[in-house]
Amino acid sequence: MVSPGSWGIAGNPISHSPTPRMFSMVGELLGMEAQQVYIECSSIEDFGEKASQMEGDIWVSCTSPLKHSAPSGLGVKSPNGVGAVNQLMRSGGHWSGTNTDGSGFVSACSHIGIDPSTSTLRIRGGGSAARSIAAAWSSEGGSIIPETGRRPLVSGPWDTRILETGHADIAVDLDAPPAGGESVELEGGIQVSVSYGEDASADEFAVMMLAAQHLHAWESLFAPSRRQDLPNLAEFLSLL
Repeated sequence: MVSPGSWGIAGNPISHSPTPRMFSMVGELLGMEAQQVYIECSSIEDFGEKASQMEGDIWVSCTSPLKHSAPSGLGVKSPNGVGAVNQLMRSGGHWSGTNTDGSGFVSACSHIGIDPSTSTLRIRGGGSAARSIAAAWSSEGGSIIPETGRRPLVSGPWDTRILETGHADIAVDLDAPPAGGESVELEGGIQVSVSYGEDASADEFAVMMLAAQHLHAWESLFAPSRRQDLPNLAEFLSLL
C-alpha cells in the first residue's frame, strides 16, 4: 500500500493534538511514512486552499470548524443522522471521509470496563460528537439520557434508545471546552471527559477515545486492507 504525502490534523485549535504523532506511530508499524502536518484553518474554504498547495494524497483527522462543513464543502458523505465527519482523506484528488467519534467512544468505554450494550449513557450536548456517540451507543443496544447543553440532542437513529430519566452508568459532557476544558458535573456511575490538553497521558479517557477513533479511522477509511496488521487499543495505548 502506498503512503500518502502527508498526514495529521486540521482545524482550530490543534496545537495540543497528538494525532500527527499517532499517524506516524501506526504508520511505522505498517511500514509507511509521510510528512506530519498541522493544518490550522478557520473555515472549509481556508482548509481547501491550504490543502490545494500540498502535493500527494492527504490523510487528516479534523476538528472544529471543519467537522460540520466538510460534507457540503468537499462533497463528503457523512453517517446517517450525524451530519459531520472527523476523518478526511484525499486520494487521487478525490475527497472522502467518515466519523469515528462514536466508535472511538464506545471502544474506550469497553476498554475501561463499561459494556455499551447493557449500559445507560448520560450525555450533555447535541453537537456532532454527541450525535456520533448517540448513534454508536444506540447501535450497540445501550440507552441514552440526554441533557441539554448549548444545544439539545436532536432526533435521530438513536430515538428508540432515549430515556427521559433514570440512573446512568456513565456520563459525559460533550460541551466541555476543547484543549482540556472543564466539564459540567453530571449524575452517573462514573463521569468521563473527552477534552484533553497538551500534557494528557494515555491513562486519561480522552486520550483513550482519541486513540480508539484513530485506529477505527485506519480500519474504515485510510487502510482497510491492512486492518489485520493494526494494533489493538491496549497495544496502541502502551506505545503512547
